[in-house]
Amino acid sequence: MKNQQKAYILALTSVLLWSTVSTAFKIALINLDYVQLLFVSTVVSAIICFIALVVSGKIKLVFENTSKHVAYSALVALLNPFIYYLVLFKAYSLLPAQVAQPLNYLWPIVLVLLSAPFLKQKIEPKSLIALLVSFTGVIVIALQGNLTNFKIDEPYGVFLACFSSVIWATYWLLNMKDKRDSLVKLFLSFSIAIIYELLAIYFLSDFKINFIDKSFYAAVYVGFFELGITFIVWMSALKYTVRNDKISNLIFLSPALALFFIRFVLNEKIFYTTYIGLFLILCGIYILNKKK
Repeated sequence: MKNQQKAYILALTSVLLWSTVSTAFKIALINLDYVQLLFVSTVVSAIICFIALVVSGKIKLVFENTSKHVAYSALVALLNPFIYYLVLFKAYSLLPAQVAQPLNYLWPIVLVLLSAPFLKQKIEPKSLIALLVSFTGVIVIALQGNLTNFKIDEPYGVFLACFSSVIWATYWLLNMKDKRDSLVKLFLSFSIAIIYELLAIYFLSDFKINFIDKSFYAAVYVGFFELGITFIVWMSALKYTVRNDKISNLIFLSPALALFFIRFVLNEKIFYTTYIGLFLILCGIYILNKKK
């Protein structure tokens, strides 16, 4: 099998796994609050990353980090996974999965807009057009089937889901400047974030978690497949591909595939506005990435 074929298989595997996690979020949030879900999933992700470091022989790289590296990882960990997933999971606790999930996919548009002040890049007219198209999609999704009377049922949840994209884009830009090994950076971020999350549980939640409940197992699933194993599979795809752009756009299949699991696992009736809004968001991303 050619390397590019391997890349496509690995990338599509990642996309399929990522498309299931929004369903897992909602199952976990049945009996866990958003802080508990974050804590359990982060611990699992840290363990997965540690095992991957040992197997790949990269564990020694962890001990080569300077105090400056650790401080930078602490800053990044504050953004992701701590604040990012607190905001995202809170949004999922307030909104149907079919609404929260596509709103989170605004991050490519936000990333381009934030690149102007961060990387001193010029914002092209097509980026503003893409923003307008995608933002229209956000409004349509937020209406949750109420397109005629223009009423948003849960504006705070919609705000959080959209704001999570801003946090993710900011994290992405900070992470770009850090040239350390990706797996090492991820492991340090998760490990440090556990400290933040213990404090969050103490002040905002409690440690009462039922370890034989389906919500706990769903949180473990999130830890495995939101960033843990799926991230490693995705990184392998990037290693095999001829060019990153050959597989990078495949990730935008995820929100469409996610609707299948949301409909048939969560039994959510999909609003017609969800389809229209998701189409508009993806159109905005397409405009953003179009060469001409």
